[in-house]
Amino acid sequence: MAYSMTGFGRGEIICDTRRYTCEIKSVNSRFCDINIRMPRLFNFADSKIRKLITDELTRGKVDIFINFDDSKNESGEVVLNEGLAKAYASAVGSIASITGTDPELSAVRLSTFPDVLTVRQKDLDEDQLFAELSSCIKTAIAGMKDMRKTEGSNLIKDILDKVSSLETIRDEIVARAPEVVKDYRARLTARIDEILEEDKRSFYDESRLAAEVAVFADKCAIDEELKRLVSHFAQARKILAGDTVGKKMDFLIQEINREVNTIGSKANDIEITNRVLLMKNLIEEMREQIQNLV
Repeated sequence: MAYSMTGFGRGEIICDTRRYTCEIKSVNSRFCDINIRMPRLFNFADSKIRKLITDELTRGKVDIFINFDDSKNESGEVVLNEGLAKAYASAVGSIASITGTDPELSAVRLSTFPDVLTVRQKDLDEDQLFAELSSCIKTAIAGMKDMRKTEGSNLIKDILDKVSSLETIRDEIVARAPEVVKDYRARLTARIDEILEEDKRSFYDESRLAAEVAVFADKCAIDEELKRLVSHFAQARKILAGDTVGKKMDFLIQEINREVNTIGSKANDIEITNRVLLMKNLIEEMREQIQNLV
């Protein structure tokens, strides 16, 4: 089953007084590019979080957002910098002495001075935190994979429909190809009749006409290209039925496009050219869709 690289998932768990939420979204990328936004509390787990993601996803630009809240609010403690507080108080007293004013410095006012009070994280059980967080992340990843699977199935179905359309157009070209040489012979014969006078027409060597038509038929022959397209279309269906699609189909679509371009350059027929243009439009649409498949 092929997966799209576009997806979104969300996980949330509550453990005692701790609430974890995780949101993951992914878009197209040639590689697995992971960007994590989370509280500093979880910095210790950065590499472990990345491994959780890379164990499940091989390609895509992945953004992960983690939030954490502890309603018990015991994860931090307030620390007083006594030396700095005394220094501020002494400095304010010196200012009051120099200016002859009343310092009017209260403890509340002093506590608002920079770095007098700081919040320090208490030592927490990192193993427990990561176990709880990883459960939340796995839930988000599972949700995103479900969405990527659904999107991938829709893409595969649409690409297969386009392959069928390409096969139909290819069959139309097969039916038209023999008529190209016949039309050329008729136009060439009519042109010769137009140029040569009636009394000179009998002296014209028909073998020269046949040779000219044979040269034209050789130049506009597209049998090989049409046969290779049959093989490419069969291979496309085989790849699309597998698990790894993106890179294989990306290469195959280049080969299909090459054969179609060759048909367009050799055909020398407006009807075939019009069908080639339709095929190229379908191929370009397929190329864009394939870029979103793993």
